[in-house]
Amino acid sequence: MYGWLGLFIAFTFHGAGARYEERRHLVVAEANAIGTGWQRIDMLPERTQLHLRDLFKQYADARLEHHRLMRDPVAVEPVRVKSRALQDEIWSTGVAAADESGQVPPATVFLPALNEMIDITTTREEATHWHPPAAVFLMLAILALIGSVFAGYGMAGRARRWVHTLGFTAAITMVLFVILDLEFPRLGLVRVDAADSILLDVRRSMR
Repeated sequence: MYGWLGLFIAFTFHGAGARYEERRHLVVAEANAIGTGWQRIDMLPERTQLHLRDLFKQYADARLEHHRLMRDPVAVEPVRVKSRALQDEIWSTGVAAADESGQVPPATVFLPALNEMIDITTTREEATHWHPPAAVFLMLAILALIGSVFAGYGMAGRARRWVHTLGFTAAITMVLFVILDLEFPRLGLVRVDAADSILLDVRRSMR
């Protein structure tokens, strides 16, 4: 029974850690995509650059606000709608500017950067739902409970050792807490918010 418990904890902890790192990677990828798109605006005709740069600044602000409010589904929804509207406007403006330039680089270099910037937001939103099935957490709780019952049964009739009892309880509780903390990195002590500073740096670089 303890072997099964250890196996479930090991696999769940490993998966939670991998998903946490993937979410951090996506934050950096989004910041890089926005920064790349911003730099490649220089390829477009000068008269369209100012409007696009203003749209990019609004979009970066909206994405930062979106990340800040992710813990509140009600408050974040208007920001998500605004981000998508800005994506559509940036794309349509970028396509028109690329056509107007009459050159190859804007269509082959700038537009793919825009496409990547837009696609990464879908990937990031989907990543917030990457969690093990509820059955896995239920199984972990059941195994921990059964393990506690077996431990209590094994100590029955003997002098109770509070150190062993509290140690087992504390160890299982801390492990399960860390796993849940990694699975929901914007809610607990283990946070992915620090990675948002990269996007903030990109926004500050937009002059």
